[in-house]
Amino acid sequence: MEELLGKVALVTGGARGIGRATALRLARSGADIAINYVTSDGAAREVAQAIIDLGRKAIAVKADIGEEDDLAQMVEMVREQFGRCDILISNAASGGFRNVMNANARHFDAAMRTNARALMLLAQLVVPMMRASGGGKIVAVSSHGSIRALPSYGVIGASKAALESLVRHLAFELGPHGINCNCVMAGLVATDSTKVVPQELFDAVQQRMLVPRDERLLPEHVADAIHFLVGPASKLVQGHTLVIDGGVSLHG
Repeated sequence: MEELLGKVALVTGGARGIGRATALRLARSGADIAINYVTSDGAAREVAQAIIDLGRKAIAVKADIGEEDDLAQMVEMVREQFGRCDILISNAASGGFRNVMNANARHFDAAMRTNARALMLLAQLVVPMMRASGGGKIVAVSSHGSIRALPSYGVIGASKAALESLVRHLAFELGPHGINCNCVMAGLVATDSTKVVPQELFDAVQQRMLVPRDERLLPEHVADAIHFLVGPASKLVQGHTLVIDGGVSLHG
């Protein structure tokens, strides 16, 4: 069902993992896609080609979302290529796994710049296009570290908490203009960014999932949740953080 036909989505960090799965999911639902990446040029082009093979339009845009000038240039390219932007998926993240006591100001600023500030600046850039089209959807990808203390995750967790707060305030400001702003809190998903996480942790998380034992949380599961939040069925979902973790967080 092509419920997103005619829509244009910008997916940050769209070359791999959750971003890649989301770009493909939205394309299968009819959307044209702008795929943002920083270093994964080949992977981004592969995703773009896969979307084109689905009969949709796609471009791969290199931009460091932690840099304000890069953001402006990226959105301008989306405007030039598509003439609109109806959906913003703020997925790209960085920060590095380290204890708070071992972090410095540079580590903190970098995490906040990429994981939280980028959403604010991107919203300011794309919302005029959304309003011109009569509305839009903004979805940010967060994690359990925004509300829980996790090993070596303090700086990233702080930035994710800031991200969720921004989503709520954007919903407050943009909701009256027909723009839905929500968040997806993803559980532990095996992606390139989590390769440094010990296998024992993945196994422990798997044991806490309240689903059949042969189920694992995949990027595609998170993409399905994002797809719901950008589709027409989520019209009255506003300022919400949707948890997709197989029930792991119910253990506290």
